[in-house]
Amino acid sequence: MSRIATGICAAVAVAAGGYWLSLSNSNPAYPLISSAEAQEANLDTSTIVEMTLGAEDAPVEIIEYASYTCPHCANFHSGAYKQLKKDFIDTGKVKFIYREVYFDRYGLWASMVARCGGPEKFFGISDLIYEGQSEWTKAGGPAEIVDELRKIGRLAGIDNDQLEACLQDGTRAQTLVAWYQENAERDGIQATPSFIVNGKPVENQSYDGFKKLIEDELGS
Repeated sequence: MSRIATGICAAVAVAAGGYWLSLSNSNPAYPLISSAEAQEANLDTSTIVEMTLGAEDAPVEIIEYASYTCPHCANFHSGAYKQLKKDFIDTGKVKFIYREVYFDRYGLWASMVARCGGPEKFFGISDLIYEGQSEWTKAGGPAEIVDELRKIGRLAGIDNDQLEACLQDGTRAQTLVAWYQENAERDGIQATPSFIVNGKPVENQSYDGFKKLIEDELGS
């Protein structure tokens, strides 16, 4: 079943400096920073790049909110998404925006790895993360899980030094969490995957359901 964010206050591991993953720390996670704390920390969420596919001027815009640790999100990306990409995103009819949701620290770590290769590699790495979700999420403790995520990053062509720089960037981690919180609060996101089609909230759909929604927006 979809995972619910109660009050958008799930716990994730973020720290201001040092090895922010805190794998040797007895505390499993730190509280999600609030909007006020984000402002006090001078976090600039405008620095977070929107990850998009498709034509910028496409007549239909679909925003997906998803967590890398959400099984329903993995199912969507292995099924309906691939067909939507082929039929509507790659053909210039849909602009697709992917926004990460952080229900747990593992999803945040996966996001840090996915973004480490920049926009050019983001969706390819995301595909690998979702394809291997059932394996890396069950690899063991935090150290084993982050090692599996590193393997995915290396498979995508990111070298070890770059991966470590991404994973140890505590300010970036906090900024991503603040960005997620702003988006989720603004759009009322309570579960994953959730979608917004041309500004209208939409629940998870089969490919046929999305196809009808898109065709209705296109007037076809």
